[in-house]
Amino acid sequence: MNTIITIGRQFGSAGREIGQKVAAHFGIPCYDKELLSRAAKESGYCEEMIQNHDERPTNSFLYNLVMDTYSFGYNASSFVDMPISHKVFLAQFDTIKKIADEGPCVIVGRCADYALADYQNCVHLFIYGDEDAKTKRIMRIYKLNEAKAKDMIIKKDKQRQSYYNYYSSKKWGRADSYDLCINSSVLGVEGTANLIIQYIEDFEKRNGQPL
Repeated sequence: MNTIITIGRQFGSAGREIGQKVAAHFGIPCYDKELLSRAAKESGYCEEMIQNHDERPTNSFLYNLVMDTYSFGYNASSFVDMPISHKVFLAQFDTIKKIADEGPCVIVGRCADYALADYQNCVHLFIYGDEDAKTKRIMRIYKLNEAKAKDMIIKKDKQRQSYYNYYSSKKWGRADSYDLCINSSVLGVEGTANLIIQYIEDFEKRNGQPL
């Protein structure tokens, strides 16, 4: 096993859970929120700051201006002048590359496919779902009524789309931005994970990599 799997996902599509199942099958690590802790540790930013900017497009100009009055120990003037949201993105970007250099893994969200665009041993996936299935899942997980669940899905997806489209040269959720797009509502969590596992195994065979 030598493949890095990146997963973009709609909110409520079970992308993280599917990623965890795929990682467990291959015995490799899965990074989602764990990536934030590591990015915080390696960049010197506090974890709360990284979480506040996680998969969110640039925050207000005033907030960035205030945060940028603090010194983070970098000397390059271009870096000092950069908005805090950009600095956090770069910290995550660096961490994603370090993780990929360590060996096979699953990375959920955070423009990982864009960060690893030059890596040949990557498979980039996007998981989406039917509105009804996503709504029921979010209602169950967050104990929300239908209206609030739908509102949460719209807001989260808008956030992720803005973040991805802002920092990446590709379009979030568009088929030609990924190697494979899957509707998790068709096969369910288990079935979707199994489909991805089969896809990865075939990818490795085709590329002559040992399983």
